[in-house]
Amino acid sequence: MQLTHYNTTFPKRTFPIILVCDNVTNAPNMGSLFRTADAFGVEKLILCGKHIELGRKMTKTSRATEKVVNYEISESASNVIDHLKTKGYQIISLEITNSSQPLHAYTFSKEKPIVLVIGDENFGVSEATLKNSDAIVHIDMFGQNSSMNVVQATNIALYEMTKQLL
Repeated sequence: MQLTHYNTTFPKRTFPIILVCDNVTNAPNMGSLFRTADAFGVEKLILCGKHIELGRKMTKTSRATEKVVNYEISESASNVIDHLKTKGYQIISLEITNSSQPLHAYTFSKEKPIVLVIGDENFGVSEATLKNSDAIVHIDMFGQNSSMNVVQATNIALYEMTKQLL
């Protein structure tokens, strides 16, 4: 018998992970990020940018998870990251750079809570945020394209992170 979210027996758990979205503004992507944050037990989702709107398109994709996920909206990802860094969070950015490490080879610390920073659909994580990161990780790609949708990449990263933190 196929199970639904009403009869699964997955244990409920919250991980010490805050997902900071640096100018992710596409409504379906934001809605999917709410679902992802809920599915992976993320402590908090922080949507950063000047034009963040939680409209009908976002809620259609979120499937009501915006009602259960702890979230906030902030204009500045840099300010949010600076604040969380002073509270002892390790800042991990998901981006392909000349110094990024493969996600599968990175060991996430269980000693400090984690901020996972994801970036704008077109431009990625800002240069200022990359410089303020404790680590930058990427997902190895084997095809012609060098990137994937921000939500798909976030799902892969959170799967690896939570697997290591169990």
